[in-house]
Amino acid sequence: MSILEQPVINAGVPVPVAKRETVPATRDEVLASARRSRAAAAELAVLTRSVKDGALRAMADALLDRRDEILAANEKDVAAAVASSTPDSLVDRLRLTVSRVDAMAAGLRELAGLPDPVGTVVRGSVLPNGLRLDQVRVPMGVVAIIYEARPNVTVDAAGIALKAGNAALLRGSASAYESNRVLVDILAESAAAAGIPAAAVQLVPGTDRESVTHLMTARGLVDVIIPRGGAGLIQAVVNGSTVPVIETGVGNCHVYVDADADHTMALQILVNSKARRPSVCNAAETLLVHADAAASFVPAAVAALREAGVVVHADDAVRDLVGDVPGVVPATDADFDTEYLSLDIAARVVPDIDAAIEHIGAHGTGHTEAIVTSSLAAAQRFTARVDAAAVMVNASTAFTDGGEFGFGAEIGISTQKLHARGPMGLAELTSTKYVVTGNGQIRSAS
Repeated sequence: MSILEQPVINAGVPVPVAKRETVPATRDEVLASARRSRAAAAELAVLTRSVKDGALRAMADALLDRRDEILAANEKDVAAAVASSTPDSLVDRLRLTVSRVDAMAAGLRELAGLPDPVGTVVRGSVLPNGLRLDQVRVPMGVVAIIYEARPNVTVDAAGIALKAGNAALLRGSASAYESNRVLVDILAESAAAAGIPAAAVQLVPGTDRESVTHLMTARGLVDVIIPRGGAGLIQAVVNGSTVPVIETGVGNCHVYVDADADHTMALQILVNSKARRPSVCNAAETLLVHADAAASFVPAAVAALREAGVVVHADDAVRDLVGDVPGVVPATDADFDTEYLSLDIAARVVPDIDAAIEHIGAHGTGHTEAIVTSSLAAAQRFTARVDAAAVMVNASTAFTDGGEFGFGAEIGISTQKLHARGPMGLAELTSTKYVVTGNGQIRSAS
């Protein structure tokens, strides 16, 4: 079984994923694709913005022109997933629709309209000896993305990599193989016709576990790997890769309702954070309510969540306030550590804001945390003390997204603390180099 086809853990229970016939690939085949990517990356690094933007627009046009072909391929993947009793939330991540294909094309066009990060001077100065020192953004080179299910990632990743001057080496899961194969063919063909190297966008050969291992150990050919998916995938890549990894994280996100929160606002934020699209990483997985607001807010919150089809995994205090009603079940300790990715949420009453912050520190994953409050002091305390890539004040967790932040389509959301944290857009897909310009200066012997 491939790394990308491991059983998914949902609320602590393994559930099946779509099984497809495995396509093997040798190490030589995977490394050959990486070499093609490396040659393409050298050409991409010096292309002008106009060429890259023209290719992005051509790719967007091709997606729309061949939409029916994309949807037909995706239907094969969805049918296989349904036949394998894959949970609805995972099928939703896999499914493409007319609107989703249109959104992918729109994302590419939006990228074309964004400034090119390559060549941007991050900082510059003239040293006392007259040397001009400039730190300049440059492409990373070959960016490999290992991801699960969602075929829209194929387009997002290819587009961002190209705009930032990188070659994209894509390894999706077998469950999305037909979709990804067609998408990469369309993107590569349209980009090549627009003057981009044909190997700028490639699908890694094979769908077996070994092809992932070969990719993760292609140090020297692949510059960075970005895993996107569940905790199992991310940890497998982090622990098994000899290539540098930018670690994206799972989203055990919290909504904390403070003592003096506006309850109407809080209900809207809570339901949107949880139920808008529960299968994505910025969906809320835990509700925390200040004890002073609990008596009036908790019953209303549980009713609103139940109306949205959400099962509430409630602690004793929450259950005491709402009684024995359908859609409310006792919470276990494990529930507060679970990224459900489904219409489930854990709920707890906390004595004060510090208890909420402590709970988030113990159970959060550093992705997105939200506070709903009318108190400036509480908002400042929460934002200062909560350690996460994004902290929302009186806003839904659903806004942690590259597109919503104005970055264009994102490559993922990083929860680590290196050069990239939060939604990773164009700038995060570049490195820098120092360009030092002189007029004959030499360094003294001392």
